Amino acid sequence: MTSIDLNADLGEGFGRWTLTDDAGLLSVVTSANVACGFHAGDPATMRRVCELAAGHGVTIGAQVSYRDLAGFGRRAMEVPPAELAAEVAYQIGALEVFARAAGTRVAYVKPHGALYNRVVRDAGQAAAVVDGVLLAGGALPVLGLPGSRLLEAAGRAGLPVVEEAFADRAYTDEGTLVPRGEAGAVVTDPDAVVERSVELARGGAVAALSGARVRVRARSLCVHGDTPGAVELARRVRERLSVAGVRVVAFA
Repeated sequence: MTSIDLNADLGEGFGRWTLTDDAGLLSVVTSANVACGFHAGDPATMRRVCELAAGHGVTIGAQVSYRDLAGFGRRAMEVPPAELAAEVAYQIGALEVFARAAGTRVAYVKPHGALYNRVVRDAGQAAAVVDGVLLAGGALPVLGLPGSRLLEAAGRAGLPVVEEAFADRAYTDEGTLVPRGEAGAVVTDPDAVVERSVELARGGAVAALSGARVRVRARSLCVHGDTPGAVELARRVRERLSVAGVRVVAFA
């Protein structure tokens, strides 16, 4: 039977401000990319999400970012490699404290926002992220875009690599994500998101923004938690995958 992991970005609030329905999404997804305080999240939020994830049996991943609370980690930044490596390790370590307190652990790492997009092509920044994962200790899997410099660097370092796809993001003809600032970058039709999820889970081709068919192979499928109706959409995706004969299970 075909299987795929279903992940979502969680804990993306700060203080009194909240963005994602963490409890609702944790009842659906199999892996949680938890914000570690640099683009969103604070200690109390990290602790709460880790406890909720552990209660649902959901795998916890550290979603590391550039230090950019004001820009939600989506602004381009220039960070020296050694500094970025230290900041990645710092974020993983912070989340690990709360994961262990909840009786579980950080099981993988995924970059967020501008950092995620940067390490698709920037070998130097990709290597710095991998150095940060190694500095944090343990051979943690790295979740990222297929064909990215990040996964190449992680593989060379002996870290497990996990390829990820996005049902609600538009693709270029080269299989990369269309930048959010461009028209059509986000797929907003729920029916289209659900059907694209099945296509991606089966390893087939999906329609790029140009209309061309592009092949995207992935072991994990991301559903964004900050979109309107995210929980209901995630439920629809999971139900449709099940009907299509796709088993939804955590990769880690």
